[in-house]
Amino acid sequence: MEATKVAEYARALYAAHGDKAEAEAAQKMRACEEAGNANEAKDWEAVRQAIRQIRGPNQG
Repeated sequence: MEATKVAEYARALYAAHGDKAEAEAAQKMRACEEAGNANEAKDWEAVRQAIRQIRGPNQG
């Protein structure tokens, strides 16, 4: 997934879920891993990292 798409997904997920967005992305990543979708899992990990950046430091 392109970096712009990752950032777009991260912003949308954060807008929809607030502080729970990172956990939501992690859950989607695990589901993809369990289903054998390694590439999609990597995309969700990138989204999770982007959400962490949006939230900023010391936000749990």
